[in-house]
Amino acid sequence: MLHFTRRADVVDIQSLSRSALEHKADPYAYPELGKQKTLGLIFFNSSLRTRLSTQKAAINLGLSCIVMNVGSDGWALEFEDGTVMNGGKAEHIKDAAAVMGRYCDIIGIRAFAGLAERSSDYAEQVLGAFQQYAGVPIISLESATRHPLQSFADLITIKTYQAVERPKVVLSWAPHPKALPQAVANSFIEWMQPAEVDLVITHPEGYDLSPDFVKDTPVIYDQNEAFRDADFVYVKNWSSYNSYGKILSQDMNWTVGERQMTLTNNAYFMHCLPVRRNVVVADAVIDSDRSLVIEQAANRVVSVQTVLAEILKSL
Repeated sequence: MLHFTRRADVVDIQSLSRSALEHKADPYAYPELGKQKTLGLIFFNSSLRTRLSTQKAAINLGLSCIVMNVGSDGWALEFEDGTVMNGGKAEHIKDAAAVMGRYCDIIGIRAFAGLAERSSDYAEQVLGAFQQYAGVPIISLESATRHPLQSFADLITIKTYQAVERPKVVLSWAPHPKALPQAVANSFIEWMQPAEVDLVITHPEGYDLSPDFVKDTPVIYDQNEAFRDADFVYVKNWSSYNSYGKILSQDMNWTVGERQMTLTNNAYFMHCLPVRRNVVVADAVIDSDRSLVIEQAANRVVSVQTVLAEILKSL
């Protein structure tokens, strides 16, 4: 594995999943794998689980870790080629990424969508620039369009808790006071499609995701219908893809509560966190014994440790 930015970077998802379960069972099995190697974590956006889980995984593997918050710790970066840099941006990404690659053996990048221009966000300018200029393996810590470490952790969680061979998994939109990117939803779909699950997507009309991600996955605009007999319910808000970055609805009937969960096959509730309680999900659901949100967060260490171990083996 050279980079880890999307599911397509994984040659054998089943093999990687088996490795993840081994790391989960014994997280301290490879304390020398990262010896004398350095992981750089570059944050263009804030983080809690991603930052802490990645540092914890690095410790488990013996990696040294350098963390940088670009907004407060570094120069403003220019990404356009041929620009006359006489404005507020002091350093070009060509130079900055190349320097970081000399300091670090692996670099993790976190850079969200701006939600202003779809073509720009879906071009993945920041992540792509680091892949082009750093000269070392790049791991996505969430990008404009995907959050693969979260989705890999979600897959590990489902594999751990599934009670049937092919569970029904529902990805449901829920209301939120802010416009949020499609990254988590896109990535979850991308990782669930090849998995041994029956995936269904549900959201109000107008919130269709990119057809490049959805493909032939069933989309149901009636949340109640979608929830029937579900084994796992994954809830996440996203802003509109077609009316890009816009909030088209804040219908609180889509807030996941006990009413919807009674339609399921005693389903597990999932969410990537952070979550707006009693907006996205009712307290009674997220605090129930069928909630997996803390387990998902714990599996973030497992997912990134597995990815780091695979990359380190190839260095």
